[in-house]
Amino acid sequence: MVATLQSPRTAREATLWEIAATVADPEIPVLTIEDLGVLRAVSIDDDGAATVTITPTYSGCPAMDAIRDDIITALVSKGHTDVSVKLVLSPAWTTDWMSPSGKAKLEEYGIAPPTGKADAGKVSVGLSVKCPQCSSLNTRELTRFGSTSCKALYVCQDCREPFDYFKVH
Repeated sequence: MVATLQSPRTAREATLWEIAATVADPEIPVLTIEDLGVLRAVSIDDDGAATVTITPTYSGCPAMDAIRDDIITALVSKGHTDVSVKLVLSPAWTTDWMSPSGKAKLEEYGIAPPTGKADAGKVSVGLSVKCPQCSSLNTRELTRFGSTSCKALYVCQDCREPFDYFKVH
């Protein structure tokens, strides 16, 4: 089940979204939380209290505390004083929520973007992972867990460069 994004309903919510959307992922700073699909919703109540809803890439993601603090800092710096961040685990985040722009940024940064689509708990696995350095498909997985739990470590057999692959889930 893929959750739909809650679009901002008002101009004030759209402004909140724009501010929150600038927050960078602390583990992959070329991506924003919007690029990753971690930013799910924003709301503002009649008293002006802002709530930003985020979903972690996995339930034990250590970056969520930093992301929460960065969202609060970004909104407070723009004059929003009553801010809370809501962490939602269900439905679980999927790489399907990543934006095409985010996937392109990953590749430019040297991380192979996820390939395939998550489908009702089943993961489509491609036969090859393209090297982000030389575009070769002659690659192999070194270890299922790379620099973070979201990534696997691969090596290119042609250019011999190791690289992270952002796993489909």
